[in-house]
Amino acid sequence: MKLKQLQNLQIIDQDITDEQRGTYYDKRTIDQLLTYGLILLDKPNGPTSHETVAWVKKILNIPKVGHSGTLDPMVSGLLPLGLGEATKALGVLLLGPKEYHALGRLHSLPSSKELEEVLKKFRGEIYQKPPQRSSVSRKIRSRKIYELELIEQKERLLLLRVLCESGTYIRKLFYDMGEILGPGATMIELRRTRVNQFSEDDRLVTLHHLVDAYALWKEKKDNSKLLKLILPIENALSEIKSVVIRDSAVDALCHGAQLAIPGVLEISPSIIKGDFVGIYTQKGELVALAEAIIPKSEIIENTKGFAFKIKRIVLPPNTYPRNWRSKTTVNK
Repeated sequence: MKLKQLQNLQIIDQDITDEQRGTYYDKRTIDQLLTYGLILLDKPNGPTSHETVAWVKKILNIPKVGHSGTLDPMVSGLLPLGLGEATKALGVLLLGPKEYHALGRLHSLPSSKELEEVLKKFRGEIYQKPPQRSSVSRKIRSRKIYELELIEQKERLLLLRVLCESGTYIRKLFYDMGEILGPGATMIELRRTRVNQFSEDDRLVTLHHLVDAYALWKEKKDNSKLLKLILPIENALSEIKSVVIRDSAVDALCHGAQLAIPGVLEISPSIIKGDFVGIYTQKGELVALAEAIIPKSEIIENTKGFAFKIKRIVLPPNTYPRNWRSKTTVNK
């Protein structure tokens, strides 16, 4: 099945792929997914995000796991995890919005009109100073609240749905609303329900699910459950533009080269200069993250020159054969 982001690309040139090198992104084994996988974890209340990551490393017996968007200890919900090399691509998820369901208590009972007026003030661009126990500098900064919905009210208790820019403090949002209303407000409970394109409607994985699935694979050689819990990391990049390259260009990029026009086979039709893109093999494997240094029109019109500046390599060198020469080799 073709990745969403690789559908409807504009074909620049055509080439064949070596079936003996690399792996189709959706045909990876469990061992490969443990290096290029994505888990949409349902973090429980209690542990920190770092403690949760440590537990997952121990459960899966792998050395490297990373998370996107830290959740405080008492916050539950969606915590995307990258396994192995996949950690290098997790930053893409910070580009999109996040959604929270928050329960809070007002210190006084406002009228319906007063409450709606306050909610209206906190839609759109707001200014926040991070709380004292935050891990960032406590400087006032702007954040966008895309949607702020009152789901339910029971006297002074409010259940809100907040769709916001990454880096928004929901606890501070309640505090600031309370300051405007008068006596104050306190957040009681918080759950993250969406990170960029992923939401609770997707397959959220609990730690218990992970333990059971891994034990089934190790003890009975049955990988059916684990295959359902670990997604290809490529799924995380569905919201950014894409470039497909020749097999012969892959290893050069993995050794630090920039992507030149002759290596490009397909591109998203709307690419402009400065766009952040994913670079893929013909099998759909994520090679790297890059920035477009010329627009699509120049890529089509020219036959040489650099088209994309590599920002982060994900695929290790030597996955594909070396079909390029270094300057040292040329000078000889």
